[in-house]
Amino acid sequence: MQDKIQKYQEDIHKLGYIPIRPLGGGSFGTVFLIFNYQEGQLLAAKVIPKDKFEKKEWDAAIKLMMSENCIFVLKYTSYQYFWSFSVLTTEYANYQTLDIITKNTHSHLPSHTLRAIMKQILEGMRQFHSTGLIHRDIKCNNILLHNPPRSGRIHVKISDFGLAKNENLTNIQIYAAGTLIYMAPEIFKLPRIITQKVDIYAVGITFYQLITHQFPIDFQNAETYQKKMVQLKSIGRPSEIKDDLLWDLLSKMLEFDPDKRITAEQGLQHLFFTGREAALEISHEQRQLASLASKSKENGDTIIRID
Repeated sequence: MQDKIQKYQEDIHKLGYIPIRPLGGGSFGTVFLIFNYQEGQLLAAKVIPKDKFEKKEWDAAIKLMMSENCIFVLKYTSYQYFWSFSVLTTEYANYQTLDIITKNTHSHLPSHTLRAIMKQILEGMRQFHSTGLIHRDIKCNNILLHNPPRSGRIHVKISDFGLAKNENLTNIQIYAAGTLIYMAPEIFKLPRIITQKVDIYAVGITFYQLITHQFPIDFQNAETYQKKMVQLKSIGRPSEIKDDLLWDLLSKMLEFDPDKRITAEQGLQHLFFTGREAALEISHEQRQLASLASKSKENGDTIIRID
């Protein structure tokens, strides 16, 4: 494994970048922190083996680059192909993923913190969908956190476009793609018609996790989970959600009928976001999140602590 990482770093250097360190990896490949000395900026390089690479990830990135700019969607900057692997470079998000919050079960987000994060994700999703794309793998681990230097702010970044595809009126999908526990109910039914509404359901599950630190439906194995999804008609309100407006928004995102499920644009117009108090809270929380993240980094913590 170490030999492979060294080989990747050598090839990254040939592309004109300075490899700094691996950031992580998995079955898809390895991500490195790199320095573009010509531009004087840090980037991330995603090195993907040939048999794992989906060119539609780069195709989706190009489509997004040609649309309106949105700071809540990760920007891809280049694509290079080698005989055995490909390299995608993206902007570097300098904190971890939303998992650092959902896995911190001892702390619970106050409404203003949650509101700020939710609004950013929905805004990113609105822009993503405006291109006609479906992401198909929205989950906490694919939403990065970034603190722009000297900005005093934290931004989310929707990432990983490897399963993204264009939406069309006859979008019948033969197989289920994505992460099972985030999949919308319609994915478990035939004919399997996939629309952008599957992303909204997945965002709803992500928000549910941020609030409760768990999933709404117990997962034992894939077969049992699929049976539950076919039998269920709706997701019940958890005791952790006291705010009626918050639950109204979440229930509209987790609606089992995709025709009745709201869009990202409609979600942003919901009263949970549009009141005067909400606007003040979001501005305040941006600063608080940045401060908490900075303190966590100084202390060497791997999670943002929110007491």
